[in-house]
Amino acid sequence: MARPERDEEREERIQNEVVVDAYNEYERATGWYCYLQDQLQFPFKATCTARRPTSPLRVNEEVEVIGLAGEEVCEHEMFVTVRRKEDELAVPLAQLRLGPDADEETKQGVEDWLYWVARGYEF
Repeated sequence: MARPERDEEREERIQNEVVVDAYNEYERATGWYCYLQDQLQFPFKATCTARRPTSPLRVNEEVEVIGLAGEEVCEHEMFVTVRRKEDELAVPLAQLRLGPDADEETKQGVEDWLYWVARGYEF
């Protein structure tokens, strides 16, 4: 994934709404978790964009995202719970692209996270 150009509006939103007053990795992870919990409206459709050794999803596979994974799972990266066949499992949010029917809040939340990851930022 190419590193996106700096988006001042997005940077300001992330700084002022997501990681505001976060002084360490745990606080930044918690900020992101809370932000996404407020932004994302479940369920929504998404498509896998990249193969990852820790995820069973295949590129172009469509899944239904049904929630955020538990907070303890998201200490180093944001994970969402997806319904895949008869199973529910946690996969990295950065591995997914939103379907066209996602609402604006969900779209903004996911795009903010993907921007953060693509810019190389870390907790």
